[in-house]
Amino acid sequence: MADTAGTPLGPGPGSSATGEGLARRRRRRWAGGTALGVGVLAVAAAAAGWAVYARLSANITPDEAAAAELARYERERPTALVRGAQNILLIGSDTRAGDGNGAYGRDVGSERSDTTILLHLAADRRSATAVSLPRDLMVDVPGCRQQDGSRSEPVFAMFNHAFELGGSACTIRTVEKLTDIRIDHHVVVDFSGFKDMVDAVDGVQVCLREPIDDKAAKLRLPAGRVTLDGEQALGYVRARKSLGDGSDTDRMERQQRFLGALVDKVRGDGVLLNPVKLYPLLDAATSSLTTDPELASLRGLYQLVRGLRTIPAKQVRFLTVPREAYVYDSNRDQLVEPDAERLFAWLRADRAVAVTPGGGRSTGNESARDPSPTPTFRGNTAAEHACE
Repeated sequence: MADTAGTPLGPGPGSSATGEGLARRRRRRWAGGTALGVGVLAVAAAAAGWAVYARLSANITPDEAAAAELARYERERPTALVRGAQNILLIGSDTRAGDGNGAYGRDVGSERSDTTILLHLAADRRSATAVSLPRDLMVDVPGCRQQDGSRSEPVFAMFNHAFELGGSACTIRTVEKLTDIRIDHHVVVDFSGFKDMVDAVDGVQVCLREPIDDKAAKLRLPAGRVTLDGEQALGYVRARKSLGDGSDTDRMERQQRFLGALVDKVRGDGVLLNPVKLYPLLDAATSSLTTDPELASLRGLYQLVRGLRTIPAKQVRFLTVPREAYVYDSNRDQLVEPDAERLFAWLRADRAVAVTPGGGRSTGNESARDPSPTPTFRGNTAAEHACE
């Protein structure tokens, strides 16, 4: 039956007197709404992800002044010999300026390098070597640009004087002059930042062979396995007079063992693969870092560390540059030659060295008849921090 216009009366095609057509139209609207909702959520997630990325990247302070100063002296800087190998200078600053740092002393307007480590990453990213440079090592410090814009005269002085004189750029030039190794990147972290990173991973476990009761370092700990929070960890790695034999040697070895334990904690606790654990660590780390401009973003840091995740802990080596008491002052250090030069030469050539625990200075395994064996230095690996 049809009306006068020829349109059929009753249910048309695609419709149903029982409501099937209406239900189908509702399902189409629901599917469309769901797709729109998923799209909105995806955009929101992407925006949130970008906001997190932008925030963490903005936390990092780019060291533009150091970059400009190093560019000024580009012609005198060493040439990188092995493509893909990288050398990063890690500098722990003893500045009392900034949030949280004033608790460790009065801000006198200057800062020195409390800890300096030359980290060499092999080109194949199968090994890493971290070399501690004593702050009391006597070295040639070049003329450097100072904070007031003036330039200092070259001077033979303690190594940490370079940072006090001209900041990271002066320290880098001093290291390059000492080692003839090209520094590709640098990272500066202060006291507060170090504490925050330790707290972000819920503390780091170390093994203490004897109890510690050190009022200056604010440490009172039992012997055995102990998990240190940020404040305790800072006291542990900085204490010099009351722990061990009171020497800077013992202090640097303690720092190396602690860094090995920290590396193991981050790798073994699934931090790198768990966003809930990784974000607090990244937030703490980036908030305390000053780096060269190339590293001053999450992308830059990721490019640097992505090849480190697969390095076995036994292939992350820590050692101290071969040195002995300075001939004119037993409270200062000087390099032991030819051991130190052999270490630097092997790092320049991207060749792995060996480390061995134990007392005495590292000799570099020198042999007049056969100089080819892999040099061995006193040190440890990231896997050698546990209680024995």
